[in-house]
Amino acid sequence: MPDVLSLSSIDVKGKRVLIRSDLNVPIKDGSVASEQRIIASLPTIEYCLQNGAEVMLMSHLGRPKAGQYAAEFSLLPVAKCLQQKLNTPVHLMQNWLEEEKINVNKGEIALLENVRFNVGETDNDEILGRKMANLCDIFIMDAFGTAHRAHSSTYAVAKYAPLACAGPLLMNELEALEKALSTPKKPLIALVGGAKVSTKLEVLLSLADKVDGLIAGGGIANTFMLANNLPIGKSLCEPELIDTAQKLSAKMHDRGATIPLVEDVVVADSLTENAKATEKEVNQIQEHDCILDLGKKTIDKLCELIHQAGTIVWNGPIGVFEYPQFAKGTERIAKAIANSNAFSIAGGGDTLAAIEKFGVQQDISYISTGGGAFLEFLEGKTLPSVAILQERKNS
Repeated sequence: MPDVLSLSSIDVKGKRVLIRSDLNVPIKDGSVASEQRIIASLPTIEYCLQNGAEVMLMSHLGRPKAGQYAAEFSLLPVAKCLQQKLNTPVHLMQNWLEEEKINVNKGEIALLENVRFNVGETDNDEILGRKMANLCDIFIMDAFGTAHRAHSSTYAVAKYAPLACAGPLLMNELEALEKALSTPKKPLIALVGGAKVSTKLEVLLSLADKVDGLIAGGGIANTFMLANNLPIGKSLCEPELIDTAQKLSAKMHDRGATIPLVEDVVVADSLTENAKATEKEVNQIQEHDCILDLGKKTIDKLCELIHQAGTIVWNGPIGVFEYPQFAKGTERIAKAIANSNAFSIAGGGDTLAAIEKFGVQQDISYISTGGGAFLEFLEGKTLPSVAILQERKNS
């Protein structure tokens, strides 16, 4: 675990705490469409309230243009949701940067409007970071989903706050990832899905040194199929990365690790909602076929691999699970992971959507709130927001 100061080791009574949460949730028709990240943030907020702190929260939402207020990116729906969940007043503060001190009544919360409305936020502007830091006695970094970004609200504020520490959510995320990758129960199986090898290349290269088995899904699987001289029709793939896929496979083979070969697939003429799904052996794939899911025999083999696992890391779906005719592979894999005795950790937007769709939330050991941060940790990178907390503790 990183050597950082944790919230649990600090007395917050009577202190002004500024919590950087990840409240970047989908908004539909003026309301929160998925409460998952908000719910994950509640324990830290409740801890501070129960221990007598004056609580201020900050977060981003979406990608507004810096320096311009836009109602569609306002945290107002988040404030309403938080107030309902916490059963305590949550006040949305609009022009909070103009305040030298934000007055927070005992037992209430000040939610600072979207940090990305501020010029300099995504540039990690130090003056902006100092203004944030001056609002509090203690800065609590609890937004794992933005820990891979060096922004004013995740890095500069931690640099200049009187005291900077990691919140429970951030600590739990780091602990779960450490358990999965640094001290895993063997065999360690990774499932990496998605459209392109290029977007997950660093993850694949890093995992190739650690895992006992690597399951490729989505367009990534197609590129590995092509690298094994298997036909893929007109399926999504990256021919320019065939050499990379072959080297990855050879690297794992030399270690005694495996990338299971695809035996059968589900194809269609096109990726549309009403496209007809046909299951085929790989040697039956035609030029006009588009691979949109893995077939029953391949999924059977992958489920058996998952059943034998001691640790499972999951990022990305197996097929186009948004359409029911191409969802069986992802559904069966999700349920196999849920039913496994292995320690399982899952992360990434599409992965979380699949977990929710197939109702396996309660049976995944740890569901990460981070997308990019989850991937960068898998790549072996140091997360900037964690690095500055380490620096502050040891300075």
